[in-house]
Amino acid sequence: MRSGGATGISELQACLQKTLPMGQIEVVAVPGCAPIKLGLISADFPTGPLPPEVMRDVIANPAYWAFCWGSGLALARFLLADPAWVAGKSVVDLGSGSGIVAIAAALAGAAQVTACDTDADARAATAANAAINRVTIDVRATLPESRDILLMADVLYDKQNLPLLALAQSHSARVLIADTRIKELPDPSYREVAQLEAFTYPNLGEFDEFRTAHIFSWSRQAQQQ
Repeated sequence: MRSGGATGISELQACLQKTLPMGQIEVVAVPGCAPIKLGLISADFPTGPLPPEVMRDVIANPAYWAFCWGSGLALARFLLADPAWVAGKSVVDLGSGSGIVAIAAALAGAAQVTACDTDADARAATAANAAINRVTIDVRATLPESRDILLMADVLYDKQNLPLLALAQSHSARVLIADTRIKELPDPSYREVAQLEAFTYPNLGEFDEFRTAHIFSWSRQAQQQ
């Protein structure tokens, strides 16, 4: 699934209007992730109390894809700084959101990149942002059977998502996870390989306690030794 740049941004604007009618999508350079650019909500979006009807829409259908969350930003930087993690490999980004991690993997030399998200608007965002960055990404709602490495950022904010740790292992030979809200994982087979400071962009007032992304790695080969 791919969208042309201008057409894709128009589609994202329409998606955002459903939830935040006062919001605007703009294409911006992502801090510390050159040359990646993303279509995100504008940084001048008002942070004051939202009208009740808008707040209801936000709760029912949050436009999380309109932000580049800190963990995704950190994992993208990690891959761009050390492409060997994905170069020449088949990659899947689970919970792709804006698509920054999938895009970084493609730019880092992945042979094949699949981005998965259950939210249709997020899939549209990933496709539009892939087009902006001139990379090819297969965007879908469900996980493929198997890939060399699975990437996951900002998906463990809810404890109900912890079963994804085991699911990831069943779909790939290696897993990389980035999260700012979890300092250690309940599965000891995951080991921390890096810590990176990264803020959500645009940052509309996120707490400083969520400024450090912890990056964890798991590999099937390590478990077999």
